[in-house]
Amino acid sequence: MTIPPELAALIQSITVGALPVIFAITFHEAAHGFVAYKLGDDTAWQMGRVTFNPLKHIDLFGTIILPLILLLGSGGRFVFGYAKPVPVRFDRLRNPRRDMVWVALAGPGINIVLALLSAVLLSGTNFLPSFLRGWTEDNLVNSVVFNVIIAVFNMIPLPPLDGGRVAVGLLPNALAIPLARSERYGMLILITLLFLLPMIGDQLHMNLNPVGYVIQRPVEWLLRGISWLTGV
Repeated sequence: MTIPPELAALIQSITVGALPVIFAITFHEAAHGFVAYKLGDDTAWQMGRVTFNPLKHIDLFGTIILPLILLLGSGGRFVFGYAKPVPVRFDRLRNPRRDMVWVALAGPGINIVLALLSAVLLSGTNFLPSFLRGWTEDNLVNSVVFNVIIAVFNMIPLPPLDGGRVAVGLLPNALAIPLARSERYGMLILITLLFLLPMIGDQLHMNLNPVGYVIQRPVEWLLRGISWLTGV
């Protein structure tokens, strides 16, 4: 059976957009659980979440439906998603305040590793059959970009993002305590920054995208660094 060209193009668009995101955010969560396990908290380990199998971390809405809606709705210009959060009991870590920083850094760290690995693999696609080469290259390019964006975005110093937990672990108590307490409002703040402000900006014909301003330059620096290191 011959697949209509329009359907084939749609399938390719979905896979090259969704697959890198699925792997990026599920590896991100697994890394949190793995480092927590190594530092004394086996909560995620006991729940079978210390694995790099994406099926263990996929959230139907956050990992699949939401990224696809945003990807297709924005014409491929914007994607956002999340996996099931890996449970971490910070009070069970051997040194809770210090180890919380390492657990938080593990997620963005594995994303940078994935970006580097994808860039290295990209240099070897010339050995693939022609019918696989384009699809594979698109996936690997998206993997580099998505992993860098996810790493930088998660380092914004706002709980519940990883950067918020790093900041709580490093700041003096006078600053760390109120920042930690702000986590209950963190998701609302993120929704406002990511969606509501840009929507208002569109209506006012203004560019109200503070998250974009914050992460754009670090993302560009990291992409240039990866390109320099790998020669891709």
